[in-house]
Amino acid sequence: MRKIAILLSKNYKLLSVAAILDVFETVNKTYRTTKLPEPFSISLMANEDFVLQQSEAFGYQIQSINKAEQMDLVLIPAFTTDNMQQTVKENAACIPNIIKQYQQGAGIATFCTGAFLLGASGLLNGKIATTHVDAGNGFANAFPQVKLRVDKTVTQDGRLYTSGGATSSFHLLLHLIQEFCGKEMAIKIAKIFAIDMDRDKQSYFSTFQPSRNHTDDLVAIAQDKIEANYHDAATIEELIKDIPASRRNIVRRFKLITGITPIEYLQQTRVEAAKKLLENTNKQMTEVIYNSGYNDPKAFRKIFKKNVGMTPTQYRDKFQVR
Repeated sequence: MRKIAILLSKNYKLLSVAAILDVFETVNKTYRTTKLPEPFSISLMANEDFVLQQSEAFGYQIQSINKAEQMDLVLIPAFTTDNMQQTVKENAACIPNIIKQYQQGAGIATFCTGAFLLGASGLLNGKIATTHVDAGNGFANAFPQVKLRVDKTVTQDGRLYTSGGATSSFHLLLHLIQEFCGKEMAIKIAKIFAIDMDRDKQSYFSTFQPSRNHTDDLVAIAQDKIEANYHDAATIEELIKDIPASRRNIVRRFKLITGITPIEYLQQTRVEAAKKLLENTNKQMTEVIYNSGYNDPKAFRKIFKKNVGMTPTQYRDKFQVR
């Protein structure tokens, strides 16, 4: 029997914990109905000062992470907050024990934004990981040594597992069940929870939400110019030529604040505009391309697919409001 523990971190997302428990409890129940030993021993753990607050949750007694026995797998659920820097700080006391569990042989699996806590441990340095698609820039800035693959639904690098946002958690759960219980059980659970097993990308769920929570006036001017004129300008140089600073200085400060270069910002602004047109209008593809700031259909399709993970036509078929 494999020992698994869900970490109840501060600001844990209730739905994330419930989904993890539901799936693993269903696996155990399935084994019981066939008179086979349950494959998982499930427990909850939290940092010492949080155990008393939670007392007992989800029908499980909560143990202190400082006194927890050695696990085979530690699961870190998503967070409820978008302030990841503060959330990691509030949960910093858990990090030494996460590292200890890993060093003694446990696998560590994170769901959605739970990857930020694992990133802060340093265990992901040089490793492949993913997180919620809209948290990708923040994660990349916070943990530049991690090989972030934000387009991926699930990643595994040795005994470290991560998943993308929301329903991607179920794909990681299936991945873990297949690894520990075999593909037949993973397929059975996929059918019970109606999970599409073939989805391996999440990039088409992203929404470009540029950061405006800063005080750099030069960067704000550049953002305003790009967002107001993305469909007219041919190059980024045309957009920033009147800003009173060198191109090198603009690019440096812009990337420091937003996490991407002005050129990438322009591309993502155009792609987001195209997505909205594909979702909400019946415009011909040539109109969509032109209204998004592109003149070359081939270049548009290449950039769109690179950013979104599917062609413009596929995106319209999937997301257009009928």
